[in-house]
Amino acid sequence: MKEVNFHKPGGIHSLSIRFALLVFLLTFTASAAIAYAVMQMQHHVLLRQEKQELKLQAAKYARQLDQEFLAREKRALSANAVVSRFPQLKAPEQQLSVAADGSIRIQDDISAAFIPAAALDEQHKAWLQQTGPLWQQLAPLMLEDFFSFYFISSKGMVRIAPADWALEVPVAHPVTNEVFYRIGTPELNPNRLPRWTEIYYDPIWQKWMTSLVVPVYRQDEFLGITGSDFVLDELFVSLTAMDQTATGVRALLYDQKGNLLVDGTKPTVNLAKPHFPTDYSAAKPRQPEMAGYIEQLVAQPDQWQQQADLPGYLVANAKIERLGWYLTLYQDKKVVLAGLDEFRDNLMLTFLAVAVVVALSLQFFIYQFILKRLTRLSGAVQQLSRGDNQLPELDQNPDEIGLLNQAFNSMSDEIHQLISGLNRRIVEKEDAERAARKLTKAVAFSSSGIVITDKALLIEYANPFMLELIGSSAEQLQQQPLSTLFAVEMFFVGEEISHTLQERHHWRGDMLLQHAERKLWVSLAIAPIRDEKGELSNYVCAMQDISFIKESQRKMEQLAYYDVLTGIANRSYFRDQLRKAIAMAARGYYHFALLYFDLDEFKRINDTLGHDAGDELLKEVARRLISRLREEDTIARLGGDEFAVILSGVKDREQAAMTAENLQQTFAAPVKLAGEEVAISASIGITIAPEDAADEELLLKHADLAMYEAKARGKNTYHFFSQDLNDAAKEKLLIETQLREAIREHQFVLFYQPKIDIRDQRIVGYEALLRWIRPDGSMIPPLRFIPVAESTGLIVEIGEWVIWEACRFISRQQSKGHDVTIAVNLSARQFTDQNLAAMVERILIRTCAKPQSLTFEITESMLMGDTDAAIAQLNELKNLGVALSIDDFGTGYSSLSYLKRFPVDELKIDRSFVKDIPEDTNDMDIVAAIIAMAQKMNLRVVAEGVETPEQIDFLNNNACYLVQGYFFSMPRAEQELFHLNYQPLVHPTHV
Repeated sequence: MKEVNFHKPGGIHSLSIRFALLVFLLTFTASAAIAYAVMQMQHHVLLRQEKQELKLQAAKYARQLDQEFLAREKRALSANAVVSRFPQLKAPEQQLSVAADGSIRIQDDISAAFIPAAALDEQHKAWLQQTGPLWQQLAPLMLEDFFSFYFISSKGMVRIAPADWALEVPVAHPVTNEVFYRIGTPELNPNRLPRWTEIYYDPIWQKWMTSLVVPVYRQDEFLGITGSDFVLDELFVSLTAMDQTATGVRALLYDQKGNLLVDGTKPTVNLAKPHFPTDYSAAKPRQPEMAGYIEQLVAQPDQWQQQADLPGYLVANAKIERLGWYLTLYQDKKVVLAGLDEFRDNLMLTFLAVAVVVALSLQFFIYQFILKRLTRLSGAVQQLSRGDNQLPELDQNPDEIGLLNQAFNSMSDEIHQLISGLNRRIVEKEDAERAARKLTKAVAFSSSGIVITDKALLIEYANPFMLELIGSSAEQLQQQPLSTLFAVEMFFVGEEISHTLQERHHWRGDMLLQHAERKLWVSLAIAPIRDEKGELSNYVCAMQDISFIKESQRKMEQLAYYDVLTGIANRSYFRDQLRKAIAMAARGYYHFALLYFDLDEFKRINDTLGHDAGDELLKEVARRLISRLREEDTIARLGGDEFAVILSGVKDREQAAMTAENLQQTFAAPVKLAGEEVAISASIGITIAPEDAADEELLLKHADLAMYEAKARGKNTYHFFSQDLNDAAKEKLLIETQLREAIREHQFVLFYQPKIDIRDQRIVGYEALLRWIRPDGSMIPPLRFIPVAESTGLIVEIGEWVIWEACRFISRQQSKGHDVTIAVNLSARQFTDQNLAAMVERILIRTCAKPQSLTFEITESMLMGDTDAAIAQLNELKNLGVALSIDDFGTGYSSLSYLKRFPVDELKIDRSFVKDIPEDTNDMDIVAAIIAMAQKMNLRVVAEGVETPEQIDFLNNNACYLVQGYFFSMPRAEQELFHLNYQPLVHPTHV
């Protein structure tokens, strides 16, 4: 190929130079950031290390001072112990003379003594002479640690070494009022402890000092004090020494009131002419920031260890415990960080040199390996843009630029091919336009309804078949919403279409159209139309008339979803509608109520008048429901005599209650069946959705629970579901489960309540009472589990166990020589069991129990159902030799004509008649009548629930001699019966 000449870019226009500058800037910036991070880290590390060193140094100095003052205290206490015994020492008498100022002063080579002549007595005269030799011994030792050592008596006598103070003190000066005396007196120091004074200035010594004062007692008599002065000059020297170091550490020493003692190189107070005595008055520290720091620390003394640093200083605190002083060391951060500046400058120079070297190296290599080849490629591109087919030869190296060269060569070949195929594409476009015109005609003459809308579903076009299908014109539909074609009852489906199109842009389903007076079902499919960019521009809707198919479906659904007898919806259709109602309620559209019906006494009508009459009754009920309810409500027969209604759009319980009352009024009118007028009623259970539940099975369960509660409340009423019903159902299920476990694990026991003959106070028998004791020791009341056992049929198995246990009890009592009877309650399920007599006979044989000792108690209601069957069952039991008793007599609906036919041996008067004797005369009359009737019929009579002596007297006077109740004994376990006496009871007690 022909060689191409081009100009090489130079100066700042060169990419290699620009890139090198960029790399230099980035490298230098990164280096500066790294240097900054390193310096910051070094800054924090150095400050932390110096802070720690400062804390250790402060603690060290404070500890040393504490130890020194403790040693001085010990020596002072030892000297005080010696002084407290000094009156026992003997000393040569000296001649005492009174000075012109009225004082007595004596001096030796170690110490001197002073006392006003007016205070001198025999005791102090002796002390003046006795303390001299003592001070000769003590003073040299004490002055090693203290500046002076002295004794002051309660009357102002002073013995001190060195002697100057006693020689210069004015005679009128009240020594006993000074701070170094008062803190040792019993008033201020009742515990007799050594005490350090506050700092004060002594004008005689002309020094700032603090004194250690120890009281002197002899046989609990206060004699005075010993004092040891400590001059602060020594402390100033030791602490200001550190101020001379190169580290810049400064020391502050101050007391617990914030009075400054030491600040750097000199004491803080300089008094020109202090008067005698002068209290210490602190000056401000040299660094103003430290004044606030000291104030903050002494204001919160319990937090001195947590004090933070000052902005410009590192600060460490330590406490001198013996004196209550604080030592603060502080150091200027600038001094600490001074060494980092030179390190920072060297680091930045190093990074700058590295950035320059990296940038120059990159510039050289980038030009040689990249930019030179890119320049050649750019020349080839310029030639191609001019239409020159003679392009320079480009390298094909296996790197990115080589690949770019290969792509350029391929691109140039493709450009030639594209140009050659341009005419062919023009021809294809013309063919596509002809095909589009054909498609437009196909849509216009299609046998399907075609509607095109914009993306907001406003109609832009409808083909002629669509216009003919709905009987409209193109002008009437133009720019109308697509939903105007939908029937009113399809409103919710129209909203569903809108939601679905927003999410997926497609929808397919059946739709009922309504325009003018015409209604028809169509199969509707909606699909999007997109422009060249792929964005939604229109929707196309295709519709097929399916009215014939829908009519066929309706007829099939009539057979599949409607009850053949009544013509209303069946269970399958009802469940389908219920699911739809729940779905719409879940979307927040509306609430609805579910009513569950059960005809009262339908089985009796069916059994007495026949099944045809029952069918007519169901038809009449369906007709009445249809006449009273709305078209939008769903009415269904679920099976047998059970009906259900879905009330649409119910806002609250009051509206549902009004509907239920309306339906009950509908049922109030009698129905003529088989030539007879029959009264009907219904028990209605009501639940509200989604308030009570949003699940199909739960709603049906709730309505069923409410319906059974209505039946339990006397039938011919309605009841709303409540959580209590659900809890009761759950509790029933729990008790049923536990009952099965109790049967399996033998958790039942029998308790026995004695039956007493009040004529001789003798136990003649027992009533067996079932008790359920759980493994945890808790007892389940019979009123909780007996109804559940009855309803589930478990009572039959439990009852058989009770009869077994009662007969075993009889056998055990017989073996002990006790001829007693045992009464067992039979449940309704047991009594109707055809195998009851055979089971009882088998148990009597197996246990060897005497039949005459066993009594079965039966309630009146169990006998008044099928009377003939009841009499037959009683005769079978009677033939076994057992006794029969009617329990709770007087509370049921027994007939005396039936009573005389029953082969019973005993009547038990219910406790409800006995408990109010003698207060309720009506109960007394009823009990007396029952006793008289039983005696006339040769029946034994037993009174239950006897609890008072008055009741015993009344029953005895009316010839009722068999009683049981808490007056004699509560029900007991068998092992507790030995406490009871089979002989006459002399002192019956209420248990």
